[in-house]
Amino acid sequence: MPCEPPKKLTSPSKQKEMADIERRKMQSNSNNIGFQSSPGLDKSLSATGAPLKGHPVQVVITTVDHQFELDEDALAQILLQPNVRDKKISIVSVAGSFRKGKSFLLDFFLRFLNADGLPDWLGDEEAPLEGFSWRGGSDRDTTGILIWSEPFFLKTRSGEEVVVLLMDTQGAFDSESTVKDCATIFALSTMLSSVQVFNLTQNIQEDDLQHLQLFTEYGRLALEDNDNVSKPFQALQFLIRDWSFPYEAPYGAAGGRKILEKRLMISDKQHPELQQIRKHISSCFDKISCFLLPHPGLRVATNPHFDGRLKDIEKDFLEQLQVLTPMLLAKENIVLKEINGQKVRCEEMMEYFKAYIKIYQGEELPEPKSMLQATAEANNLAAVASSKALYNKKMEEICGGDKPYLHPDALQVEHNRCVEVCVDLFHSTRKMGGPEFCQMYEDQLKEDLTEAFASFSRHNESKNLFSAARTPAVLFTVVVIFYVVSGAFGVIGLETLANLANLVMLIFLILLSTWLYLRYTGEHRNLTVAIDQLADLIWENMLNQAYTKITEQGVKHALQQGMSRGEPGQARRRPDTKKRQ
Repeated sequence: MPCEPPKKLTSPSKQKEMADIERRKMQSNSNNIGFQSSPGLDKSLSATGAPLKGHPVQVVITTVDHQFELDEDALAQILLQPNVRDKKISIVSVAGSFRKGKSFLLDFFLRFLNADGLPDWLGDEEAPLEGFSWRGGSDRDTTGILIWSEPFFLKTRSGEEVVVLLMDTQGAFDSESTVKDCATIFALSTMLSSVQVFNLTQNIQEDDLQHLQLFTEYGRLALEDNDNVSKPFQALQFLIRDWSFPYEAPYGAAGGRKILEKRLMISDKQHPELQQIRKHISSCFDKISCFLLPHPGLRVATNPHFDGRLKDIEKDFLEQLQVLTPMLLAKENIVLKEINGQKVRCEEMMEYFKAYIKIYQGEELPEPKSMLQATAEANNLAAVASSKALYNKKMEEICGGDKPYLHPDALQVEHNRCVEVCVDLFHSTRKMGGPEFCQMYEDQLKEDLTEAFASFSRHNESKNLFSAARTPAVLFTVVVIFYVVSGAFGVIGLETLANLANLVMLIFLILLSTWLYLRYTGEHRNLTVAIDQLADLIWENMLNQAYTKITEQGVKHALQQGMSRGEPGQARRRPDTKKRQ
């Protein structure tokens, strides 16, 4: 499926972004991405002497504005090759924090697959480690998601030939990635892979489990078809690097199993939050395992010129690596990619890549938050809730259900006073996030209080005797008016108009009776509201104007009568005043 053409980017930042994307594509198409080999060594040969075909290809690209784009052309060149597209697929991914040796590990996986079953697959001690780009240092090297361009072919126990792909991912929690970036990369790689290697150092800590819970939930949320009963992901392999406690648990799978059982154990003594994390992780994966890997040695960690030669790596590390790699990639252990219980072929996998990346490009999913931001939101929401509760309590005391009707102007004054008190309470509540962050919630509080005031105003208006009696008074007035009109038409012989007036009078009489019945029984409230609206319409457009004119004329006539009666009286009193003088 061809992707939509990108929109034109004219701003300097966008131009820089596109140039950066093109640069990464060019880098991913270069065969010489890893360390340079030593002089005299053929770069096209692996450590075993077999030609190392292919290069890392960046298929998911991160943009400057923290969005993700799929390079469909590059991915199609891998998955839609004629000898590949119809075969079932296995994708092994490595994910975790940045600068923890993920790409370094994947290059050993490349050696194993490239050796095609040779027992001495580690090869020459003098051969540099090549394949996925890696280097020493503290700055990140891999961005987005990369796949090795050349698929590897393995035959399963049944004799079927399948495709194996290796996936490298951007490291989490570097200084340039947001929480959403980290969650998206981990979730995408977990959704797409059949085996997700979760690369950790030294131990499985509680924050590792918390991050795993966040990332997997972000992935599970994207899988709309998942029924929350079947497990959405396949195999999770905890890989603990630099394990320093072999006296507690030995290196390898057995020690890993012991540590994993201890870390994921659920007991009654645990806080419910800790229990929930462990239940969530267990519910996400069909299989969870763990492997303990020793430290590769000081020469690996401290030598800036280290290029992956086996002679510089500790023997313990290499021995365990020779156990781990076949455990994941040997033909008898390979895990084929399944979605909804069905094995997936390469051609189908292409469509899943497109569908999954489109989900994370949209706005449907909630954005993951950092721990500080989530806590600050909770603080501010709690402060807003407390202030709203105080407002409702005070307004109930002023115009609640058992309180008499209050004039709207007086109610507005009380509302303003209560809002001021509630905003002061919000300000005095200790919150996280800073003034600018809290201002958003203060604005939201004021909007909520305005909406609550509208509700209290309607409730107060319903206590107004005239408002409550307006509908029956208007309907009865219309009945009387048309009764008089009907009689007048009958006297002058206009029977047709008299009958029409009688019909209108009958209709309004029925409406009045219906309204009284509905108000008494409380049934069909929508019909009651419609009759009230009709009565309001008649009052505002007809009766109110007539009532106002009649009232004004009556007041004017009363004043004139008072003045005319008062003038003779004053004339008669004047002589008496003179006599007193």
